[in-house]
Amino acid sequence: MKNRVTGLGGFSFKSNDPDRMKEWYKERLGLNTDRYGCTFWWKDKEGNDCSTQWSPMSEDTKYFEPSQKQFMMNFRVENLVELLEALKQEGVTVVGEIEEYDYGKFGWILDPEGNKLELWEPIDEAFL
Repeated sequence: MKNRVTGLGGFSFKSNDPDRMKEWYKERLGLNTDRYGCTFWWKDKEGNDCSTQWSPMSEDTKYFEPSQKQFMMNFRVENLVELLEALKQEGVTVVGEIEEYDYGKFGWILDPEGNKLELWEPIDEAFL
């Protein structure tokens, strides 16, 4: 596989009060926030619409487990199934099963320090 990661898909972090954080970022920095955080729009090399998510999450979220970190990075990928299989063959720990939604497929791995990384094969048009 030549293109494993095609961009940053998003950044999620734990917050004591996610709603207050979204409001603060909206008021102070002008982020267009919604219940999930903020979607940033950009174009890839071919001119296609692409998105990156910024997401404050509840302090007690279990979504980052087994990582104990206060954040999780999300990377955009082209072929999630193929990539996860290649990573397994290379000895990378895959966490859970692939989940599919209207806006793409998701899979998770652990890096050498135990940080959970989210891999996203996006369907950006679902956000338009």
